[in-house]
Amino acid sequence: MKTAIQIFTSEIFGEIRTCQVNNQIMFVAKDVATALGYTNTPKAIRDHIDDDDKLTERFVLSGQVRSVIIINESGLYALILSSKLPQAKAFKHWVTSEVLPQIRQTGGYIPTRAADGRDLSAVEILHRADAIVGNTLRMLNEPAEDTLTATQVAKTFNMTTYDFNAILRDMGIQYRRDGHWNISDDLADRNLTRLRTHVSYSLKGQKKVKVYMTWTLDGVRFLNSKLGYPNF
Repeated sequence: MKTAIQIFTSEIFGEIRTCQVNNQIMFVAKDVATALGYTNTPKAIRDHIDDDDKLTERFVLSGQVRSVIIINESGLYALILSSKLPQAKAFKHWVTSEVLPQIRQTGGYIPTRAADGRDLSAVEILHRADAIVGNTLRMLNEPAEDTLTATQVAKTFNMTTYDFNAILRDMGIQYRRDGHWNISDDLADRNLTRLRTHVSYSLKGQKKVKVYMTWTLDGVRFLNSKLGYPNF
């Protein structure tokens, strides 16, 4: 299932068009590549983004049906990490602090312009607002997670996720098996971690179930005692 194009605007980076496909947030690849300063956007998309992370979809833009390459979050980060330009860091901050949270928290945002550039009428804006409010209420009724991912905990210590996991491995706190991190056997009964399940769908509609380890409040306190209090 594909949603209509929505537009986020930045004075620095211009317009970034987004949509959702099978409940995954997608970005128009050309917009992202342009914002990151790639001079040859088709080459950047071809060289840096895996085929599994991009998809060609048809949208009505400027009154015409056009084929557009869209990318998922993995493709987005691939372009960011491959960019050598100084605006890459600022672009990542804008996307992660404004664009993605707004889509995730409200199911979208309330634009005043359509994808074809025309101003939306008050009625159209209200209809979109009603849809977003309904989705927000649904999300508020879902149970909240009470654990933190390794990425979230690592940030409190000003570490990358890779370094964080490597340090815990070297300290004997966790080990990696079959591509997954696991708490050490001698710590398994202390309620330091909890498995979380994430269900997603590929761009072809195939269901993917990912089970991964997260840290409880007791686990974070334990890490504080081992690593020193984090830098909040």
